Amino acid sequence: MALRHNPTARQMRLAMELRRLRDGAGLTSREAAALLGVSPAQISQIEAGLAGVSEKRLRRLAGHYACTDDEFIDALVPLATDRTRGWWEKYRGLLPTLYLDLAELEHHATYRADVEFLCIPGLLQTEDYARAAFSYQVPALPEDEVALRVRHRMDRKVVIDGPTPVPYKAVIHEAALRIRVGDRAAARAQLVRVLELSEADHVSLRVIPFDLDGFAGAWSNMMLAGGAVPKLDTAVRDAPHGTAFIDSEAQLGVFRTLFRKVEEVSLDPDRSRDFIHRLAKEL
Repeated sequence: MALRHNPTARQMRLAMELRRLRDGAGLTSREAAALLGVSPAQISQIEAGLAGVSEKRLRRLAGHYACTDDEFIDALVPLATDRTRGWWEKYRGLLPTLYLDLAELEHHATYRADVEFLCIPGLLQTEDYARAAFSYQVPALPEDEVALRVRHRMDRKVVIDGPTPVPYKAVIHEAALRIRVGDRAAARAQLVRVLELSEADHVSLRVIPFDLDGFAGAWSNMMLAGGAVPKLDTAVRDAPHGTAFIDSEAQLGVFRTLFRKVEEVSLDPDRSRDFIHRLAKEL
């Protein structure tokens, strides 16, 4: 089987988890290869995401690594065997791979959560808001690329606004609600859209107001996507050098704690809706 040239984030996650299991068992790649009856190069390729692994081999490896967490191994199997070619595939070769990886991550997520301080979360954005945001990039994007990115962002909303939505939580700072990314009309339409989505049973939206005393967590922007088991959750952070997918158990614990902290100090969903409604009336 030909090696992959550009493994997806999902394929890399499986590769990383298998590497962690081997390291936890204290085995070298050569020893793992001998147990499986393959070459050390094949183990290296699997752990680099360059080669796939069958369910049978995955379970054999887990057995050799003395992994007794059956629920975790069962959750790894779809990462190895699922061949879903979702809606995001129509953008392959047109948009950066990150956009496809993010859409695939959301497609398989068991829940989604966002914390944003300066912008409306992507899943809640209107088309006008997204277009204004993409149009502001430096260097400037060509109009056709802006249109592609806007369409992709609108397609992503299927995860919370489609026929089978997942539970979604968002904590948004008042700054993000007040900054006019577009004009006054676009800003008001954006707030109305947020209010509409907040009424859904599977959506919990909370606001952090400016006048909250003692709040020092404005650096805590994050996105969380739930895996089939907590070990397979993913945190996503934007940074100056690019977007990072974070999957180490220690770091995931940090982000879960940060999310709980900002959620605890925010207004409850009912008060948050009232707050956003007042802002919309001001426009």
